[in-house]
Amino acid sequence: MNKANELNLVAPSLQLATEFIWREAELLDRKDYKQWSDLWSETGRYVVPIDPDTTDFEATLNYAYDDARMRAMRIERLTSGHSVSAVDAARTVRTVSRFTEASSDADVIEVCSAQILVAYKRERHTLFAADLTHRLRFTQGGIRIEQKVVRLINSTDSLNALGFLL
Repeated sequence: MNKANELNLVAPSLQLATEFIWREAELLDRKDYKQWSDLWSETGRYVVPIDPDTTDFEATLNYAYDDARMRAMRIERLTSGHSVSAVDAARTVRTVSRFTEASSDADVIEVCSAQILVAYKRERHTLFAADLTHRLRFTQGGIRIEQKVVRLINSTDSLNALGFLL
C-alpha cells in the first residue's frame, strides 16, 4: 500500500493539480492574498527568477525569492495602503493553460504550465507572459504549494513595480 492510501489521501493527479492552479489564479486576480497565503506549505518558496535558465534560485538574483516570512511581508505591503505601487494596483485577469506533468510521486506532483496575465491600470493594458512550475504536495489538510516558479519570458528586461503577485 502506498503512503497516500495509508493516510487516506487523494493521490496527486494532473487533473486535481490543474484545478488547484486555476483556483490559485482566481485568488490572485481577486487579490485575495489571505486565502492565497493559506495555499502554501510553511516551507514553500515563491520564485520569480531573472535568469531564464537558472535552477539554483538561492545563488542567483531573482525578482522574488520568498519564503513564508517574505510572502507575508509582501502581502502586508500590497494590502496595507502604504505602498505607492499597491495603492493604485492594476486589475488583473490571468489565463493558465498548457498543463504538463513534469514529475510525481506518492504525495507530490510538479506541474509546468503557461500563464498569460493582462493587467489594467490607468487606461492602459500590460501583458505578462510566463512559464510556471508548481510543486504541489497533497496532504491531509489539502494541497499545498511547496514551490512556484514564475519564469517571465522577458525576465532579463527591466520590470516595473507590479503592485500584484504573478
